[in-house]
Amino acid sequence: MSEALDRESAVPLYVQLAEILRAKISSGEWKPGQKVTSENDLDRLYGVSRMTARQVIAQLVSEGLLFRVQGKGTFVQPAKIAALAPSGYRGIREQLEDRGYQTNTKVLEVGATIADMDVAAALDLIQGDPVMQVRRVRTVDDQPISYHCSFIPVRLAADLPTHDTGSRQLCVLLAQEYGLEMGRVFETLEVIAASDEQADVLAVRKDAPILLLQQRVQTPNGQPFELSKIAFRGDRIRLQFEYAI
Repeated sequence: MSEALDRESAVPLYVQLAEILRAKISSGEWKPGQKVTSENDLDRLYGVSRMTARQVIAQLVSEGLLFRVQGKGTFVQPAKIAALAPSGYRGIREQLEDRGYQTNTKVLEVGATIADMDVAAALDLIQGDPVMQVRRVRTVDDQPISYHCSFIPVRLAADLPTHDTGSRQLCVLLAQEYGLEMGRVFETLEVIAASDEQADVLAVRKDAPILLLQQRVQTPNGQPFELSKIAFRGDRIRLQFEYAI
């Protein structure tokens, strides 16, 4: 692609400039984490107004290709990791490892707590009933990408803390150790503002946009046995969904 703007073209200059900068990112000329050309330098290099340069940078920020750091400048956003949403025994960790990423799962907590209203409703319990809570953080190349918080009724897995919930996939552990086979999974996905806890675990600022995937799992006979809330860093991972029609 030519880096010269065609001033005779019907395509607006800001659209042409945006395409040039996108090409620099996709080709690797501008590398992830690299500080990019300032608005003033874009003015000089391409002969556009500072307002036009600012418009282009703002557009690429909104597309997730660039990000700004107050007082430091604008940088290339690291490429997002694409993964299919968890399904059955094929979790995100397995997908990432198959593609050569170095993953690690750190267990933050495994122990009994009481079900709040949302957990109780999801697991057909009474608010205040005892549940096992498993909190874990998953990293890729030493960077946190997801925070997992799962709940299982205590009566179904009373000795869960004695098992390895770090290296073993939780759904596999529940099936093999407790006979809790997955029959149906109900999922919701939404964008939320990171809470203090989520921000601390995921190393993002409070109220940063994150993806929250909630999964309610039932046995083949319809008994709910697990509620998982998985918070993903939206700047580091993109979930893909695949369906057989």
